[in-house]
Amino acid sequence: MERKAAVAGQFYPRDEAGLRAFIARVLPNNVEEQQVIAVVLPHAGYVYSGSVAAQTIASVAMRPTAIVLGPNHTGQGQPFSIMARGVWRTPLGGVPVNEELADAILRESSLITQDVSAHVYEHAIEVEIPFLQYRRPDISLVPLVVADFRLDHYQEVGEAIARAIQQHPQPVLLVASSDFNHYEPQAVTKRKDKLAIEAILALDSEGLIRVVRKENISMCGFAPVAVTLFAAKCLGATSGTLVKYQTSGDVAGDYERVVGYAGITIR
Repeated sequence: MERKAAVAGQFYPRDEAGLRAFIARVLPNNVEEQQVIAVVLPHAGYVYSGSVAAQTIASVAMRPTAIVLGPNHTGQGQPFSIMARGVWRTPLGGVPVNEELADAILRESSLITQDVSAHVYEHAIEVEIPFLQYRRPDISLVPLVVADFRLDHYQEVGEAIARAIQQHPQPVLLVASSDFNHYEPQAVTKRKDKLAIEAILALDSEGLIRVVRKENISMCGFAPVAVTLFAAKCLGATSGTLVKYQTSGDVAGDYERVVGYAGITIR
């Protein structure tokens, strides 16, 4: 399958020249690259969250393949939907699906289903790809949409992904796509997001889910982040670092109904 860009011209520039110019403008220079196991990146329109994503990915030593986990905004597909074949298109060109790694993940977990329908219009994975392409033009991809709500399933899938990565002959970067609290005042959103970020930095999937539920944090990607944390810990992760945090209010000037964006690396 050729998965065509669904939100080019909405979330990010439609044409290659405009997209390259935007990323070049927000991507910092002379940043020391770190060997990381995983990153958490926002997936809003680039005007709001692009600088957070850019600063975060600039600090990462890129790997040949990225497994990108995102939430399900469309309601389509299975609880864990992987696209195991094909190419993803953005204005920067095509990114092939790493079929070998996708097949290994499918073998390791009975919970994951090969299902393209969850991916066709889902923006949460798509908006991460141009940043990955820009940093590493030859990168390959394994996209996984998560719409499950059970912690034990997050653990099972995360550990399955880790086993598949351990079998793979080349290094793999985990990317969890998530925005944080939505449409509350700046002070409320920053307080709630701080609690969620603290759990992520502690690599505490259970703590993240607990605080999201207790504090009613409308973090759309808590599930892919929790799966990623389980996988990262199996791969030897011991710490997380907050690279950058801001809200839509910091860009638009409206502090009454903001969305939080965090860029986090996990080593």
